[in-house]
Amino acid sequence: MTHAASSLPASLTASKPSHSRRRSRFGWYTVLFHITCILVALLFLAPILLVLLASFRPPAMVGNGFLSLQGLDLSNYGRLENFGAGILHYSGNSLFVAFATAILTIFVSVFAGYGFSRFRFPLKSLAFVLILSTIMVPFQSILTPLFLILVKLGLQNTLSGLVFIYVTLQLPFSVFMMRNAFDAVPKEIEEAARIDGVKGLRSLIYVMGPLVFPGIVSVGLFAFLNAWNEFLAALVLLTDQDRYTLPVLVTAVRSGHYGSIDWGAVQAGVTVMMIPCLILFVTLQRFYIRGLTAGAVK
Repeated sequence: MTHAASSLPASLTASKPSHSRRRSRFGWYTVLFHITCILVALLFLAPILLVLLASFRPPAMVGNGFLSLQGLDLSNYGRLENFGAGILHYSGNSLFVAFATAILTIFVSVFAGYGFSRFRFPLKSLAFVLILSTIMVPFQSILTPLFLILVKLGLQNTLSGLVFIYVTLQLPFSVFMMRNAFDAVPKEIEEAARIDGVKGLRSLIYVMGPLVFPGIVSVGLFAFLNAWNEFLAALVLLTDQDRYTLPVLVTAVRSGHYGSIDWGAVQAGVTVMMIPCLILFVTLQRFYIRGLTAGAVK
């Protein structure tokens, strides 16, 4: 009894250093992980901070240090407001194009994704492959045909025509995302709703809609951000200055005196463009990440 009692504490005391070493190693890994995350976050936030400070720095203060807070004013934003119809007008153009693109993309991709996921029809796989294959075609190479189509439809140099172009460019990826989102929902849920008398469009809206909501948010946010930041198509298809979007406006106001680049006005335009993107992403990031990962798994 004496030998057994004396051997038990020895084994326990022998295991304590090993356990404490593991806890110490885990603690160091946690500290290292948090330090790395902070450094990466600062790495991504530093350019945004520099752009924000540069937007308040007048041309005479461009040579000052990046983090200097002396001489900051709103003159750069004043030049944006005094250009053409004003910054609010061009922001309204961009908001109209971005929101209309997101809404139309969601509407078409939800019905298309639901059809490809739940219905059987001839050449279904071939049609889906053809839709996805258009992603491999650079849209810069088809700007001329798109321009000619808009001219034939009477939509050239209009914001509505630009919306239709953006929706066409967003649909392949959006249909792919929504089909995967509907595929991730078990068919038994829809069958149970059909037994209860919920079918057709009501089933899509009230039963499937809440289940694929993260995918809908991902599609809408992705379409909004792409339409909001797109530059080349807007530059080529819009010739009337009053219909410019913000990316085209930033290019138009970049010319300073004697051909120099007005970096202050450019940074002010970039700052204005960042605000809606940051607000939307911070608000909807939870749904966006869930919807994006759900589409990637399939």
